[in-house]
Amino acid sequence: MSSRPKDDVRSSEITPEAHYLDRRRFLAAAGGFGAALLAVRGATADTLPAPGKPYGLQPDDKPTPWDDVTGYNNFYEFGTDKADPKANAQAFRTRPWTVKVDGLVAKPADYALEDFLKPSAVEDRIYRHRCVEAWSMVVPWRGIPLADVLKRAQPSPKAKYVEFTTLLDPKQMPGQRSRTIDWPYTEGLRLDEAMHPLAFLATGVYGRTLPNQNGAPLRLVVPWKYGFKGCKSIVRIRLTETQPKTAWNQIASNEYGFYANVNPGVDHPRWSQASERRIGEFLKRKTLMFNGYADQVASLYQGMDLAKNY
Repeated sequence: MSSRPKDDVRSSEITPEAHYLDRRRFLAAAGGFGAALLAVRGATADTLPAPGKPYGLQPDDKPTPWDDVTGYNNFYEFGTDKADPKANAQAFRTRPWTVKVDGLVAKPADYALEDFLKPSAVEDRIYRHRCVEAWSMVVPWRGIPLADVLKRAQPSPKAKYVEFTTLLDPKQMPGQRSRTIDWPYTEGLRLDEAMHPLAFLATGVYGRTLPNQNGAPLRLVVPWKYGFKGCKSIVRIRLTETQPKTAWNQIASNEYGFYANVNPGVDHPRWSQASERRIGEFLKRKTLMFNGYADQVASLYQGMDLAKNY
């Protein structure tokens, strides 16, 4: 029997994109059922997933085409233009890969990527992705719940935050040869945010292994936050008692807050966040509070001033 990682899908197992979209249409139903989360437990891309719980998708949220999802990216380690990551990341080596989980945990460990995934069930989820530059996509991710990883490490009662760190390797990542960011790239979440069922570690997209330009082999997905929170090519997950420093917050704290919750009422200093343009569409849409996931996550911020804690 093959011992391939669950996220490693052969080309022969890949459903053509057009069929994938047709087979995974999600329709609004009675009682506010906006759309189904697509949940797969160890299935191939040819398996039709069973519908799961609705996670804030809207009836017209159609998956963004593969070419756009994999060709229009922010990944400054490979360049600042949206086309740079695909052009510059093809030779990036993602195997072997080790992820360190440490800090305020009872069971710190260094995981080979394959061992990191084995105890967890791999899932497919479709999430809206909203970038701070006011563009958006709908992305069919494959991966594991972040909470699964954190529970395995057994957080200490003192742990309040989770810090994520990207690989530092200027030889492979040409963007790190510039001082655009104080490398390596770091991001952070409050522990309760990281434990939320929507928080996700992506290992694939469209049922295929995650392309290098999309943050291979492991990236953070937090769908109610702006895209820059999605730390890519993660090599370390550290639990801390104090709020970690994050890359863009250190560069321009007046533009990029620690929380980075999608909020149409709080503009970026250089543009409005009240509307967004979905990649592949001409007309703009109204930006939804928490990117449309308010029913699931608003309780995390009860009593907070979201204009101050942006």
